[in-house]
Amino acid sequence: MQQVLVPRERLERWVANFAARHGGGYGLTTGTGGIFGLAPDGSTFHARLPFDIQYDGPAEVDAFAAAIVLPDDWGVLLVRKGGFAVARLAGERLVASKTGQRHVQGRTKAGGQSQQRFARRRDNQARQAYEAAADHAARILGEGAPRVVTGGDHPAIDDVLTDPRLRHVTVDERWLAVADPRRGVLEQAILDAASVWVQVDNA
Repeated sequence: MQQVLVPRERLERWVANFAARHGGGYGLTTGTGGIFGLAPDGSTFHARLPFDIQYDGPAEVDAFAAAIVLPDDWGVLLVRKGGFAVARLAGERLVASKTGQRHVQGRTKAGGQSQQRFARRRDNQARQAYEAAADHAARILGEGAPRVVTGGDHPAIDDVLTDPRLRHVTVDERWLAVADPRRGVLEQAILDAASVWVQVDNA
C-alpha cells in the first residue's frame, strides 16, 4: 500500500492517470468519510480530505475536491536535529512563519572518553536546538488552539511539544516526512498539509 499527497487542483488529473494505469476506467463510491476508487484490474484507492473533514457528498471527484475547506486557524511545525520550521495560517493565508538552523555535531567513531565527550556535546547541542524551536513555536503557535500538522523527526517533535506554552496546540494525526526544514521545505509542507491524502493499493 502506498500513500500519496495530491493537491486539490490536481486531483481530477491524478484520478484520470490512476485509471489509465490500471485498465482505462474506474468506479467511485463514498464511504468512511472519503471516496473509494476501483479500477478494472482490481487496484483501489481511498482518498481522504485534510483535517479530518468527513465527506458524505456524491461520488464525484470534483465535488470531493470542492469539499476541502482549510481551518481558520492552523499551522505546520517541522523539527529535526539542527533545524526547525514553523508557520501559522488562516485558511490559505500565511500569517507568520520562521525557519532556523542550529549546528548539531555528527557522530564520531572515536572510542572511550572521547566518544562520551562527543555524545554529551551532541546532546547539549540538540537540546539547545529544540529549545530554540520551542521558543519560536510558542511565539507563533502558542496563542489560541490551532490545529498543527507536524513532521521531521518524531523524538524532536515530541521534545518540542512538551513545552507548556504549546499545551493548547491540537496535533493533527497526519505526519509529514521532510528533509532538514528550510524555507522551501516549509512551503512544500504547507501545500502537503492542505492536500488530499490518498492510499493506493495496486493489484
